[in-house]
Amino acid sequence: MKAAVYEGPRTVTVKDVPDAKIEHPCDIIVKITTTNICGSDLHMYEGRTSFESGRTLGHENMGQVVEVGSAVSKVQVGDYVVLPFNIACGFCKQCEQGLTNYCLTMQPEPALAGAAYGFADMGPYQGGQAELLRVPYGDFNALRLGEDAAERQTDYVMLADIFPTGYHATEMAHVKPGDQTIVFGAGPVGLMATYSALLKGAGRVWTADHQPDRLRMAEEIGAIPINTAEQNPAEVVKEATLGLGADNGCECVGYQAHDPQGHEDASLTLNGLIDSVRFTGDIGVVGVFLPKDPGGAKAQGKLEAQGKVPIDFGMMWFKGQRMGTGQAPVKRYNRALRDLIAGGKAKPSFLVSHELSLDEAPDAYEHFDARDDGWTKVVLHPNGHKG
Repeated sequence: MKAAVYEGPRTVTVKDVPDAKIEHPCDIIVKITTTNICGSDLHMYEGRTSFESGRTLGHENMGQVVEVGSAVSKVQVGDYVVLPFNIACGFCKQCEQGLTNYCLTMQPEPALAGAAYGFADMGPYQGGQAELLRVPYGDFNALRLGEDAAERQTDYVMLADIFPTGYHATEMAHVKPGDQTIVFGAGPVGLMATYSALLKGAGRVWTADHQPDRLRMAEEIGAIPINTAEQNPAEVVKEATLGLGADNGCECVGYQAHDPQGHEDASLTLNGLIDSVRFTGDIGVVGVFLPKDPGGAKAQGKLEAQGKVPIDFGMMWFKGQRMGTGQAPVKRYNRALRDLIAGGKAKPSFLVSHELSLDEAPDAYEHFDARDDGWTKVVLHPNGHKG
């Protein structure tokens, strides 16, 4: 089968690899019809993680089941399914609490928790930017889709990661109807956090970034854009709220946050939120932060290379703010969000800018990594099926 394989920093090739196969009675094999390039993939693409050369990328996947293991009883061959990027067992202590993002069974390193497809430090599992994908514990991990799955793939594939992740940011920030919310980052996850806050009935949502094309998209869905190359988000929000600040905020950028001139600062968005959010407000952080950053010493400093970020904790403590962090437990949200899509209440595909074949993945990574104008979200179709 063909797959998009990481060969080293900023090098992805599409090549033949061994076919995915059943390795456990609970496995299923999915023919991938739609898979996304995620902003998190760029951390690996740029060599800023421990991701090993020769591995297949891709953790935002959906497709059609073509084979099931002998112990699979719910999922059937022919079903269209979308796959949470979290690979979970369903029966460990964490999964029993709904924390599938920190599954203890699927992570082979005893000192760690959480597993994912094609992701650094989250197990040996291959990614789904390929023609076929092995899905462990298929009955638990696969979310079955309705009759409109084939024609609405660009909506449903967002349930694998970015829609639930953006929604998770608003959950950790406790966004409620009428709230005033600020989102730092207008990439795909930031746009999904913006969209989720609006779906929840937030009164005003500001979205801060310095990419004009992404800010235009945020404005089109009803947010108030803040161009950080021209304005200080905290000042904009405070001016609009009698100096108090937003009720809550979402961090959707991560440890490679940088200013409009390209200078990296892992504390940039976190400190921006501490400044922008009011006393006793809530902050939800879903942007990726890692305990080790191989390129961090050169790009930022020795502390950042060790995952140590110099945030304004004194001000955060003084303001009595609360901060939630971590990857999204996708299964907590994906069924309800699926039904919003099916019922016509949500259409997350609005952010898709490019639908490409798997063979075009190397060029797509290059454009997406460069933040070229108009490259907001790239969808790949490994088996030639376009929505």
